[in-house]
Amino acid sequence: MTATLFIDGAVGTTGLEIAQRLQERSEFTQITLSEDKRKDESARRAALNDADYVILCLPDDAAISAAAMVENPRTKIIDASSAHRTAEGWSYGFPEFRKGQRNSIAASNRISNPGCYPTGFLGLIAPLIAGGLIPADTPITCNAVSGYSGGGKALINRFQDEGDIGFRAYGLQMGHKHVPEMTRYSGLENAPLFAPSVIDAFRGMFVEIPLIRTAQMASAQDMRDCLAAHYAEGKMVRIAALPDSGELLLRDKDDASDALTLYVAGDDSHIRLIAMLDNLGKGASGAAVQNLNIAAGLDETLGLRI
Repeated sequence: MTATLFIDGAVGTTGLEIAQRLQERSEFTQITLSEDKRKDESARRAALNDADYVILCLPDDAAISAAAMVENPRTKIIDASSAHRTAEGWSYGFPEFRKGQRNSIAASNRISNPGCYPTGFLGLIAPLIAGGLIPADTPITCNAVSGYSGGGKALINRFQDEGDIGFRAYGLQMGHKHVPEMTRYSGLENAPLFAPSVIDAFRGMFVEIPLIRTAQMASAQDMRDCLAAHYAEGKMVRIAALPDSGELLLRDKDDASDALTLYVAGDDSHIRLIAMLDNLGKGASGAAVQNLNIAAGLDETLGLRI
């Protein structure tokens, strides 16, 4: 039986990619609104309540308003914004990062997609904190770089129009909106120091947690083994060996991907935990499709680029 799906905000970067991915999926029939109805509240309310599944690809305030319009207990909502990532009653849509999360997503009618940076950060550190390999009170720094598509239309236009931005550091006033999410789900006792930046590449993301090893920390090999065991049964998270070249490259022409690839480098004194992902794949659209598959009781890898 075909389920109905409404993507609210399907004209944005994330929404367009989700809609394209699901266009050929026979399990879902998409509810679409004409251009003159997209901002009509009564038309949107009807679509939100008629759908079996709703994916919100909206700014935070608009996502909160849209979720409040759903007045029935049947419709399942997946919110791609940051509005509900730490909200009570919403399941965090990162099925692999801790035990039981996949079941939580499957049982929930309210699912919040993770942020792109937090996906890399939590994918690395949450299993290590839970396993006791890194003490929960360790001061943590997270350095991260993303392709400019992660900033939405405004940042995409800026990079393409200005043409000479090579590197953009931001969030220098602290208080980045991803930090509460990173703190809550990591198991850390204190918020990490988060240093995000953007480069002149359309998509792709590199997230690093550098550690000065203490006597209370496990070795780099033990951390790698922990991550390998934690993600052994999943298909979308990979633990990779470091290249012989000793370098990792994020290329402007890298293929789109829904995988999260993790690396551990280190010696007796220092450890570097590194995650690479596609900010529009596992960091956004791919994660939404994976959560939709789980919510619908389907093979979670359907339509994903493994």
